[in-house]
Amino acid sequence: MHKIEGGVCASLGFNANAIHAGIKKNTTKLDLALIYSATPAAAASVYTTNLVQGAPIIITKKHLADGYAKAVICNSGNANTCNADGEEIALRTCALLAQKLNIKTEDVIIASTGVIGQPLSILPFQAGMATLVEGLGSTSTHATMAQEAIMTTDTKKKEIAYAFELDGHVCHIGGMAKGSGMIHPNLATMLCFITSDVAIHPSLLNQALQVCVQETFNMLSVDGDTSTNDMVSILANGCAGNNLINVENQEYEKFLEVLMSVMTDLTTFIAKDGEGATKLLRCQVKGASTKKDAQLVAKSIICSNLLKAAMFGADANWGRVLCAIGYSGAQVDVKKISVSFSSKQGSITVCQQGSGIDFSEEKAKNIL
Repeated sequence: MHKIEGGVCASLGFNANAIHAGIKKNTTKLDLALIYSATPAAAASVYTTNLVQGAPIIITKKHLADGYAKAVICNSGNANTCNADGEEIALRTCALLAQKLNIKTEDVIIASTGVIGQPLSILPFQAGMATLVEGLGSTSTHATMAQEAIMTTDTKKKEIAYAFELDGHVCHIGGMAKGSGMIHPNLATMLCFITSDVAIHPSLLNQALQVCVQETFNMLSVDGDTSTNDMVSILANGCAGNNLINVENQEYEKFLEVLMSVMTDLTTFIAKDGEGATKLLRCQVKGASTKKDAQLVAKSIICSNLLKAAMFGADANWGRVLCAIGYSGAQVDVKKISVSFSSKQGSITVCQQGSGIDFSEEKAKNIL
């Protein structure tokens, strides 16, 4: 597999567009995005674990009950959460789009991001839907416009695409995401939309998405807040022409590998662009007795505000790492813990067998 340009439009059969519909006050900002596949696509989504959920999530869950979709529409600037008529607005928006695309309302995935608790009018959607649909295209520019339209406090674009082969057919997976603040494991104020031209059964597509979310977005933290509108959605329309993946075979494993790469890249983009972030922190755990324990340890460390403060100050306070390990819930033999800090400036070990060792504070500071 290799990286390519094109974002969500890199996958065959997918088009995208975005406009300023008037949801954001700044007229120079795009605020309504559309992704569309004329070919029916297997579809799956993962949603926030917050019990307070945006109206679009409620509607999307109903629409994906059959495992298929054709379009994704997403606005920024208003989260459509905690509004009395939120579900009505979301459903009417899906119906407006379905009418313009000549598809079923149930074939639309809908999402929103922005301020919570603000009234959202249907008028911007009514006024802009025709223009949004008429401007659909399959270029990298169209994909980037769609990505920009879902941004709120983001400062950098977040899109990626890969090409790879399945049983002799060139296939693609492309994705775009948004997220900067209110970011915490079990999803966050983030949205992610992924397209693929691979032919895969909805049940296996959902399984692959669940697996990848657990190892990517659910291991991400910026500020410890889990939001209300988080959604990761994937559509796979089969336009690449590969044999339908309906069992966990070699082709499924390859698809899973590429999907994991796409979602890992998008997760990294979000972490790098975290509100107030000056550094990207990665925690790598080795030697755990189980994968679950490794994940518990890694997540506990990257969620530690004290550890983040130390890293910001380039302070090799390794005791904060052990502290986070100790309350992680993982089964740990403290006497076997070693800690190293690494960057492009090199690597330094600061703790072995659960105890401190002599090291150069100057070198450590330079590395951090």
